[in-house]
Amino acid sequence: MYLWVKAIHLMAVVTWFAALFYLPRLYVYHATARDNGDELAISYFKTMERKLYRGIMTPSMIAVLIFGGWMLYLVPEWFSQGWMHAKLALVVLLIAYHHVCLIYLKQFAQDRCTKGHVFFRWFNEAPVIALVAIIILAVVKPF
Repeated sequence: MYLWVKAIHLMAVVTWFAALFYLPRLYVYHATARDNGDELAISYFKTMERKLYRGIMTPSMIAVLIFGGWMLYLVPEWFSQGWMHAKLALVVLLIAYHHVCLIYLKQFAQDRCTKGHVFFRWFNEAPVIALVAIIILAVVKPF
């Protein structure tokens, strides 16, 4: 049972991270289109952003949390290990990042976002750092 739960958890993680990488990239293009006055592109980006967030990103996050929680239920001794505390702290930060993405999604949808494409290029890097750290923690278990 554990291996099935782990497999589904990992599939959800991959899907969630793909969306966490792609949505801010869409924000880069959206901000550029806004700055260039390309109304048709802006309309497409609004649709793509909304569908990605609601149809892929959020369901993936929920699946990550459900199946990750299930694994913790199956292996409760992980709660006493430092690597798991660090990993869970990073997951909490990713959930916050996920919700910040929603704030920007709503701002773009209402044509109120004032952040530029350079900001979103940097914003897009945060999940990469989290992914590297989470993989190291989960595989190497350094503490």
